[in-house]
Amino acid sequence: MDVLETSKSLDEELYSRQMYVLGLPAMQRIQGAKVLLSGLQGLGAEVAKNLVLMGVGSLTLHDPHPTCWSDLAAQFFLSKRDLERSRAEACQELVAKLNESVQVCIHTGDLTEDLLLDFQVVVLTASKLEEQLKVGTLCHKHGVCFLVADTWGLVGQLFCDFGEDFTVQDPTEAEPLTAAIQHITQGSPGIVTLKKEAHGQNFCSGDLVTFSGIEGMVELNDCAPRPIHVQEDGTLEIGDTTTFSCYLRGGAVTEVKRPKTVSHEPLDAALLQPRVVAQSPQEVHRAHCLHQAFRALHKFHHHNGRPPRPWDPVDADMVVGLARALEPLKGTEGEPLEEPLDEALVRTVALSSAGTLSPMAAILGAMAAQEVLKAISRKFMPLDQWLYFDALDCLPEDGKPLPNPEDCIPRGCRYDGQIAVFGAGFQKKLSHQHYLLVGAGAIGCELLKNFALVGLGTRGSGSVTVADMDHIERSNLSRQFLFRPQDIGRPKAEVAAEAALRLNSDLQVTSFTHQLDPSTEDIYGDNFFSRMDGVAAALDSFQARRYVAVRCTHYLKPLLEAGTQGTLGHASVFMPHVTEPYRAPASATASEDAPYPVCTVRHFPSTVEHTVQWARDEFEGLFHLAAETINHHQQALTSLADTDRPQVLTLLQAVLGVLRERPQTWQDCVVWALGHWQLRFCYSIMQLLKHFPPDKVLEDGTLFWSGSKRCPQPLEFDASQDTHFLYVLAAANLYAQMHGLPGSQDKTGLRELLKLLPLPGPQDLAPIFANDLDPALASAEFGPEQLKLHEALEFWSVGPHLKPLRFEKDNDSNFHMDFVAAAASLRAQNYGILPANRMQSKRIVARIIPAIATTSAAVAGLVVLELYKVVGGAQSLGAFRHSYLHLAENRFSRWVPHAPAIQTFHHLKWTCWDRLKVPAGQPERNLESLLAHLQEQHGLRVRMLLYGRAPLYSAAWPPEKQAQHLSLRVTELVQRVTGQVPLPGQRVLVLELSCEGEEEDTIFPPLHYEL
Repeated sequence: MDVLETSKSLDEELYSRQMYVLGLPAMQRIQGAKVLLSGLQGLGAEVAKNLVLMGVGSLTLHDPHPTCWSDLAAQFFLSKRDLERSRAEACQELVAKLNESVQVCIHTGDLTEDLLLDFQVVVLTASKLEEQLKVGTLCHKHGVCFLVADTWGLVGQLFCDFGEDFTVQDPTEAEPLTAAIQHITQGSPGIVTLKKEAHGQNFCSGDLVTFSGIEGMVELNDCAPRPIHVQEDGTLEIGDTTTFSCYLRGGAVTEVKRPKTVSHEPLDAALLQPRVVAQSPQEVHRAHCLHQAFRALHKFHHHNGRPPRPWDPVDADMVVGLARALEPLKGTEGEPLEEPLDEALVRTVALSSAGTLSPMAAILGAMAAQEVLKAISRKFMPLDQWLYFDALDCLPEDGKPLPNPEDCIPRGCRYDGQIAVFGAGFQKKLSHQHYLLVGAGAIGCELLKNFALVGLGTRGSGSVTVADMDHIERSNLSRQFLFRPQDIGRPKAEVAAEAALRLNSDLQVTSFTHQLDPSTEDIYGDNFFSRMDGVAAALDSFQARRYVAVRCTHYLKPLLEAGTQGTLGHASVFMPHVTEPYRAPASATASEDAPYPVCTVRHFPSTVEHTVQWARDEFEGLFHLAAETINHHQQALTSLADTDRPQVLTLLQAVLGVLRERPQTWQDCVVWALGHWQLRFCYSIMQLLKHFPPDKVLEDGTLFWSGSKRCPQPLEFDASQDTHFLYVLAAANLYAQMHGLPGSQDKTGLRELLKLLPLPGPQDLAPIFANDLDPALASAEFGPEQLKLHEALEFWSVGPHLKPLRFEKDNDSNFHMDFVAAAASLRAQNYGILPANRMQSKRIVARIIPAIATTSAAVAGLVVLELYKVVGGAQSLGAFRHSYLHLAENRFSRWVPHAPAIQTFHHLKWTCWDRLKVPAGQPERNLESLLAHLQEQHGLRVRMLLYGRAPLYSAAWPPEKQAQHLSLRVTELVQRVTGQVPLPGQRVLVLELSCEGEEEDTIFPPLHYEL
């Protein structure tokens, strides 16, 4: 097989989110890969879309069959004008437009042995079993990775054969374990004690590890990987260290990931002895029955030249008979499996098998594309070897009538594939739905695609509204497939709506570019939500998800929600009165946007995140805030004595550095950068150790530098070390930019200049620097240091304004990320922390969530499966499913949600979906009438009544104050207390109450005061 010859460098901006999932080596292998994809119905289109978005080097499309109406239910590259055209030819142009760096070709002939040799991976979709066996045998013979993917209605199948000796270089998505070292003994075996904060690390006996950053026992640094034995107390045995130097301090131990080898059987053998991906014995049995159902469906098609007719009982019985006649499957040892065939399951599969469904294509297409990436990149464990996925829970619940054959016959329309499963009546329901989609990012685009294909909101007063305030960036294009390069800078919601309309011209879609939050409740208010039948949320923050969920609970609207991180994904459904409501994980809400403690970041870092945050703060202080402050001083001609002195000194002292005048040349900027290196990574550390010596003991007898406090060590500048050199290069260029001077990327010239420049000593930096450890220690009166700083600032007041630099993470030529990455790495070296590389630093500083197209497509498909149930009117808890998947580790699970918790108070029972409704009346009732109504109708004696956080009534108030409030109309009272009047179109005021006799944990339903 050939690997595509390419001299193209990887577009790191385009693939930035994906690189955090796969890594640079895997991405480079993907960019050079050649893949053949045969079969371009909906499932094939999904595979093609995902592979092209993710940057596979070359994709060859093969499907000579003509386009038909049923294709359009799931095939988004085809339209009515393509009917009777070859699918491959009709698709090629649109597939290629997804990513101009991918070669997209078509093959019109047969799949011959010579052709297959030209590819690393071959994928068959919607193919006959005879062709699968022929192509699979040839691929196995020649070491070409081979996949089969297929869907029949609500059931999907995926098969992988990567050969008998396939090595996976990186089996898991997790980063290698790393932990800080507390101590290492000299002995046989040597014992490594980890710092306390590392005790949660899950090292296992037999793991291979390496070491770095150790002082003293330097023989371990960068050693060959060593096996470890984990002892009961969490210490690690690492082999003989008797002859090594004595351990002094610092260092980290890091896991070395080990390759794994897998062996796959060819398709002909795996058909009779299937190894299936399943989480329990029950799932294994169900997968075996589905395996036999697929074999029987192939036999039916072979005998009759067609698939079973939709919901035809005669055809279904024939499929069951064919399945019953199949030879028994074999177990792992070749023994016949004594498993009963679930004939009811096979019959249901056969009845619904004629259809083609967009969400099923999305799910199986995502899984198949991920397996292609595994084959190319050798990253993550491949499937072993069969995966079956079924969503038969989307069919009507037990006791409800199933679709009848007459309702499911083809209509000659784009929804024929879906009508074959659910019927024309259900299709009409879908078309009249009103749905709100919040978020038009990667998942949002996938959902909108699915909405267009299934026909949601396409008739009558039906509609889809998409809301997103963000604009399109280049990094979006590798996952958000409705966007193209020419759309960069435009609002996501508008572009997504336009693109969805091109997928289905009947879609009645509108876009909103206002954020959905408390500030826009005049836009997304009672009238807006009253028109909606449900909400789909594709948001990337827990705060935003929580707000949307609260709105859905308030308006009693179903919420469909999904999220991803790398190859992890979930999809959830929240039904009023049926399931519990959405709740963000407590750990996630607590950590989201939580700042690191300032003192920890500034003086006592213990994690790589602390060092990156310190570097980001350095950038902001040196090149943005300081420039703004000096500009303000220059413009206002104010005296430094009039400012908040300690804070200003801290901000400005470093930006002046060893210079006394504005820099005039590139060399001046280098002099400043070199001086700042000395200050930050040498002298500031020495100063910190003066205050807190390494042997400092606290009053309780414990060492000051213990626990999470790492004792730092000053660094010595060495221009031959890349990180030292790159810091000066980046810092000098940023300093030049701020002063409007030309920078330089001449590394050779800079190295020569650094040889000539003397290192500044403490005496060169000290005169104009206040106490860097604690600005509060600076004198409250002007002293010599402050006067000299003031004099220096006067020099900066001559000339043009400085240019404050705004941090931009995605421009690789502006030195912003170079500075942050180098500064963070040096800071980590100071404190004996394993440093982050540039890519990791960028992820931390920008809080980037790793993302990949396959996971987004899969969770969107899972959401639409739940949409089918919501629109179909399912009301029992057992009908719905939450879903979780981890594509890297082949874990897939779906489970029934929890019911909402029931609360009681005396005779009342309620859940979070209930509310107390009280009409305002005409004329409007006053507060006294409202309280009387609650007591008479519900037996509730109100102790306190709130509107938001504002108290409207309290039984503890003096009688005079109570009387003043009781006589007022409720809306008038709210206006007096809060200054707020009901918004135009507002239908209710939501009040909260507590009552006499309630328990401490009682939360009463909200009181909806209906205007």
